[in-house]
Amino acid sequence: MEEEIKAEFEKSGFSIDQDDWILQTLLTYCINYKLAPSDLVSNWEIYYLNMQLNGLKVENIHMDGFLSHLQNELKERLTKEEARLHIYSSNDVDMLLSNEHDPEEGFLDTPGNQYERPYVESYNSESTPRTNEKPSSSKESKTHSNIVTPFGQRINKFASHFAFNAQNMVNGLSKQEVGDMDEDIIRRVQPSERCSLQVHRSQPESGCRFMYDRTEDRFNSLDTRIRKSMNLLAASGLHGEPADATMASQKNVFSVGMVICDGEGHLNEKSVLLQGSIEHSQGQRVRLDLQNLTQFSLYPGQAVGIEGHNPSGHCFIASKLVDSIPISVEADLPPNKKPAVAQESQSCSSSASRALSVVIAAGPFTTTDNLLFEPLQDLLAYASRKQPQLLILMGPFIDSEHPDIKKGTVERSFYDIFHLEILRKLQDYIEYMGSHVRVILLPSVRDAHHHFVFPQPAFDIDLPEDSRPQVITCLANPALFSSNEIMFGCCTVDILKQLSSEEISRNPPDIQSSDRMGRLAMHLLRQHSYYPLYPPALGVPLDFSLAPEALEIPSIPDVLVLPSDLAPFVKVLSLGEGNEDKRCLCVNPGRLAKGIGGGTFLELYYNENVDQTNASIIRI
Repeated sequence: MEEEIKAEFEKSGFSIDQDDWILQTLLTYCINYKLAPSDLVSNWEIYYLNMQLNGLKVENIHMDGFLSHLQNELKERLTKEEARLHIYSSNDVDMLLSNEHDPEEGFLDTPGNQYERPYVESYNSESTPRTNEKPSSSKESKTHSNIVTPFGQRINKFASHFAFNAQNMVNGLSKQEVGDMDEDIIRRVQPSERCSLQVHRSQPESGCRFMYDRTEDRFNSLDTRIRKSMNLLAASGLHGEPADATMASQKNVFSVGMVICDGEGHLNEKSVLLQGSIEHSQGQRVRLDLQNLTQFSLYPGQAVGIEGHNPSGHCFIASKLVDSIPISVEADLPPNKKPAVAQESQSCSSSASRALSVVIAAGPFTTTDNLLFEPLQDLLAYASRKQPQLLILMGPFIDSEHPDIKKGTVERSFYDIFHLEILRKLQDYIEYMGSHVRVILLPSVRDAHHHFVFPQPAFDIDLPEDSRPQVITCLANPALFSSNEIMFGCCTVDILKQLSSEEISRNPPDIQSSDRMGRLAMHLLRQHSYYPLYPPALGVPLDFSLAPEALEIPSIPDVLVLPSDLAPFVKVLSLGEGNEDKRCLCVNPGRLAKGIGGGTFLELYYNENVDQTNASIIRI
C-alpha cells in the first residue's frame, strides 16, 4: 500500500521527501481514517492549496498540519451525520483504546512526574481562601479538582516535537520523554543564579490614549518609512542616487519606494505598484514590471529599492530588486525606560554572562472546551521541574476567540479570570521557585481584558504589596529587552501568518523549494519592523498615533520570538551580503493549547552564540 500511496502522489506531481518515514506516516493516516491512497492525495491537494505551500515536495514539517486537516475533515463529516456528537482528539482516542490506562487514576496529577506532584497539589489546595477573593470564585476553584476533561486524561506528556542543535536527536521525535534528554539537550544554569533584565523598548506606556489615529498620521508614517529607507540605501554607497521612478527615462535609474497593491484583492505580479516619497515624486505611484527578475518576494507595505528604467512614464521595468534596508551606523539601542529594572539588573550576578535558560509559551493557555487553564498548569509544573531562569508568557491569556468568551456565558469578569486563573498560578509558581526566577508577560490584541490596539501597552497588574519585587515584569507588545546580555525581540501579533497570505514570490529555476518560514521571518529583519505589512490585516488595530518607533527593530536581536498559528520552528537567520556576522535565532513556540488538546512551547538554552545554543519545541 505504501507503493500505491507513493504512486498516487507522483501521479499528481508531488514527490515525497524521506520516503520511508513519511510513507509510514501516510500509511498510518490511511488506516486510521479509512482512506484510499487516491482519497489521501485529494485531501493533501486541498491542504496544499489552503496553506499556499511552495514546492511540490511532501516534507516532514507538513505532517502535523496535514494530520490536523484530516481530523477537521473527519470532525465535520461526523458532526453532519450525528447531532450532539462530541469529538475527541486522536490522543484521547489512543488513550481510551490503550490497555495501560487505568480508569481509577486521578486526573489531578496532569504532570505525571513524581517531582511535579508537590507543586501541582499546591494548586488544588484551596482550604484557606486568599484575601480579596470572592466566595463564589473560591467554590469554583474547588470544583476544578472534580472535573474530568479530555486534556487531563492524556498519557504522553511533554514529548519533544523538534530539537535544534541537540546531540543524538532527530527532527520529528514525538514519543520520547524530555526528561530522558535533560543532560544531552539542556545544560541549564543553576537556578540560584538570577538572570539580569534590562528593558530597552516597551511602548506605548500604560494609560495611553488611543483611537486618535488620523489619515494624516498614517500618510506621514508611511512617507517617513520611505524616506528613511531611501537615506539608508543612499548612505550605503552600494547604489546610485535615488531618482523618481515615475519620470520617463531610457536609462537605468535607482529608485526607492513602497510596494502597493493596485486594487482591493491580494497582490499579484500584475497589480504591483511602487509608491515614491513626497520629496522625489510627490507620493505618486507607478506600475512595476517584474518579468526580468528571476527572484523576488514582495508584499504590500514593503520598502524596496528598484533598479530599472521607465521608457513610457507609465511602467517601470525592474532589472534589480533590493529588499534589505541596511542598518544605520548611528543606530543604537534605545535608552532604558524602567530605571528600577536597570538598577536591579546591575546587582544581579554576571557570572552567567551570555548564558540563559528560558521557557517561552504563547496563548491560548486553556482549551476551547473549558476555562480551567490546564495547559498553563502543566507548563508551570514543567517549569518548576526544569527551573529555567526566565519564563516568557505571551498572550492571549483571556482569549477573545474562546467559545465561552464569544458567547458571553462566563459569570465572572475578564479581569477576575485573569487575576484568579493566571496571576494566582504565577504567584504560586514564584513562591515555589523562589526569588531567583523571572516571569515576563506580554499582551495580545486577542486579550479580552486588555486594550484592543497595536502597538499595545503593557498589563497594569495590581500585585499585593508583599509580592516579590521585580519577579513578574509586564512589557508592551512588541517589546525589546535583554537578559544576561542576550537581546530578545518579541511580538505577539501573528505577522508570519498574515505575511504568508499576502506575499508573492518567485524563485530561480534551479531552486525547487525554499525555506518559506525563514523568508517570512527575514522580512521583519530586512525592514527593521515588527509589522512591515500595510494595509494591516483584518483584525489588527494598527494605530500610527501611538509611538511609531515602538514597531521599529533598531538592531538585530539575538532571539526573535514570533508566536504564530503556523508550524512551530527554530531557525537561524542571517542578513547575508555584508552582514554575515548579524545572525538571529528566530523561534515560533506555537500555541500552548490547540482546540481541546495541548499544543507546544519552547525550551531554550542560549550559550554565548547561536552555534552553541540548544532549543527544543515541546508538545504537551
